[in-house]
Amino acid sequence: MTDPAAVSDDPVLDDVVADDFGETNVWINPLRDPADRRLPRIAGPSGLVIFGVTGDLSRKKLMPAIYDLANRGLLPPGFSLVGFARRDWEDEDFAQVVHDSVKEHSRTPFREEVWQQLAKGMRFVQGEFVDNAAFEKLRETIEELDKAQGTGGNFAFYLSVPPKFFPQVVQQLKAHGLADPPKGSWRRAVIEKPFGHDLASAQELNQVVHEVFPRDEVFRIDHYLGKETVQNILALRFANAMFEPIWNRGYVDHVQITMAEDIGIGGRAGYYDGIGAARDVIQNHLLQLMALTAMEEPASFHPKALVAEKLKVLTSVKIPDDLGKHTVRAQYAHGFQGGEEVPGYLEEEGINPKSKTDTYAAIKLEINNRRWAGVPFYLRTGKRLGRRVTEIAVVFQRAPYLPFDAAATEELGQNALVIRVQPDEGVTVRFGSKVPGTSMEVRDVTMDFAYGESFTESSPEAYERLILDVLLGDANLFPRHQEVETSWRILDPIEKYWDAHGKPAQYQAGTWGPAEADEMLARDGRSWRRP
Repeated sequence: MTDPAAVSDDPVLDDVVADDFGETNVWINPLRDPADRRLPRIAGPSGLVIFGVTGDLSRKKLMPAIYDLANRGLLPPGFSLVGFARRDWEDEDFAQVVHDSVKEHSRTPFREEVWQQLAKGMRFVQGEFVDNAAFEKLRETIEELDKAQGTGGNFAFYLSVPPKFFPQVVQQLKAHGLADPPKGSWRRAVIEKPFGHDLASAQELNQVVHEVFPRDEVFRIDHYLGKETVQNILALRFANAMFEPIWNRGYVDHVQITMAEDIGIGGRAGYYDGIGAARDVIQNHLLQLMALTAMEEPASFHPKALVAEKLKVLTSVKIPDDLGKHTVRAQYAHGFQGGEEVPGYLEEEGINPKSKTDTYAAIKLEINNRRWAGVPFYLRTGKRLGRRVTEIAVVFQRAPYLPFDAAATEELGQNALVIRVQPDEGVTVRFGSKVPGTSMEVRDVTMDFAYGESFTESSPEAYERLILDVLLGDANLFPRHQEVETSWRILDPIEKYWDAHGKPAQYQAGTWGPAEADEMLARDGRSWRRP
């Protein structure tokens, strides 16, 4: 089937067109009219196997999301959920754990009839990842569910495990025939970030996974792409005529993309130390947000067309020549957060006092294409900052001429369009307006759109949308391996520079980062937004 997505001369983009997308097995309801928008998309016969089912991600996000999908009528009646872990549990024990997780964390009200229907398809398999007998039991369990629940042989394998176990689990799935679907069915792999810790490890991981699963059946989860506000970037840009004429270097002064957290590392010292903020957030979340903000309009919403446009942005990124001036890394120090005294990063339990791991990272990037040449994109992320917020701020150039007295515009800043990803999802437009009174005074005002006020239906959790898309075979919101590897090509030189040059700067917990980050923007005549 020919897709209208443009084909470029770039070998990376050609790789997308040639190799990364094939026809997926999508169940089609013969009673549905494609033109009927009243009914939401509903998954066909299928099941989900979760490895690492006892972890926090599974208990707090995955299980509640599955229940919420069932509660909204988006899962088939025979949907099956299989947990795989080391715990000595029976099926009933697993069902109780899911029940408790759903009661505590689900978004929609608990309904007993929905729970009873879902519980019929729950099974648990005990074992280690090296345990051949456990994977044989998993294969037998899936075959039993096919007959009892009518899953049609369609199963997705969710790897909610540390990245070092990805190759082991995938190879076991291959060795025991679990990755090979029956005729007319599908088997898919779902992988949580991080996708490697640098370019070499990402390429190695992709090679291992692609030897077992077809490329179009591998879904890399970046939960930020499942958020309604992130998807709204595309609607905002391409469903409206008013933004496109000014969405370019002729009108935009710069773009700031911020992901701030007000918490420390918690109990994640074993994972976080040695990874850091840039690898944990910039490489995936922020570069994906930048690509969506800067991309050209795709020819269609087919995954191939979307990835091709995002890759054009990522392959056009230019990192600064002077990384010392245009990148900053830092660690939070002892301070106060929310009125409570909190330790610094080097004082956290399990952290080496000589650790150079960054808990704050800020970088300046440019995109070398006709639309964005010369417009800086400032990306920053950090822990123990002033508040929890993720936003994209498109800051526009000042008016070339103001026919007012200088005193009348002293409090007038730059126009900005701010997309709030979390919390309080929505969009804010900042512009100048006359202050009521007898004199001419112009001051910044804001106009807000908030999801909670404009729509009666609450936004689903990101994992609800992403799990449903996995079951439907819809890859629009999942980074492909070329995007992952291109993102590492951007970040690797910066990480290499940091490793060779000194120690991270320090910033007090509860503030908005180190002074060095403010100086980085001040050299360009700009300043960070205060979200």
